[in-house]
Amino acid sequence: MIQFDGRSYGCPVEVTLSVLGGKWKTVILARIKEGDSRFGMLRRSIPELSARVLTLRLRELERARLVTRTVRKRGPPSEIEYRLSPLGDSLRSVLSALWGWGVSVATDPAPQPRPHAGEKPHSGTLRPRN
Repeated sequence: MIQFDGRSYGCPVEVTLSVLGGKWKTVILARIKEGDSRFGMLRRSIPELSARVLTLRLRELERARLVTRTVRKRGPPSEIEYRLSPLGDSLRSVLSALWGWGVSVATDPAPQPRPHAGEKPHSGTLRPRN
């Protein structure tokens, strides 16, 4: 068992997902890594995300010490910049791998499952589990 933040976890991936879990946190971190550092830039680069949810997730990422928030200009309008913290920067290779994997899957016209070692190749179509 792994103890983290007052809770017990059975594996390190559970710890990672407890910090990065949810639909938007990893996307926000990836956009910050790619250079979208101001709130407005993040908002435009993730149009499906409401301003309210973006604000909430950025605060959560700040509390998790993954991003830093700097006020560059006091308003109105204020200019707030977000950067990966040293802890967030340690996710850079993970975020790059997720980004690359997403690009390759999205550009593959017909992704086929790859058999694991010792398995025979699958024939037929994939059907979702019920």
